Amino acid sequence: MTEDDRLVDALGHAAFRTMGALTDLAADAGLSLTQLRVLAILRDRRLRIGDLADHLGLERSTMTGLVARASAKGLLAREPNAEDARSVDVVLTAAGQEVARSLEAAMREALLPLTTQLVPSDRRALRVLLERMLR
Repeated sequence: MTEDDRLVDALGHAAFRTMGALTDLAADAGLSLTQLRVLAILRDRRLRIGDLADHLGLERSTMTGLVARASAKGLLAREPNAEDARSVDVVLTAAGQEVARSLEAAMREALLPLTTQLVPSDRRALRVLLERMLR
């Protein structure tokens, strides 16, 4: 097995473990994994539906349905865009912010144990490398 093969294998294994944990958290909150991602993205910003769809790699029509379902749960709201009266932003409601905060804590609880075998300097290096890789 080559070094590249081992890297791909390790990345895949880490992704599957991470996705499994996140899928379980989303399900426990009555959300899809994509809805969990939307809540995480909107924690500190407001985006137009089209920009949110682009960020997630989804079609605008898919995003519109996803926002409608989360809005029906009271987690998201549509508000006029401050710069363009024809545009609408998607924002977290107070309930959505509360769910996002609790999910953030649950994500920390679920994912940090994956790194407990690493010393602090290796954890920091892993974070830096992941951030660089994902840019």
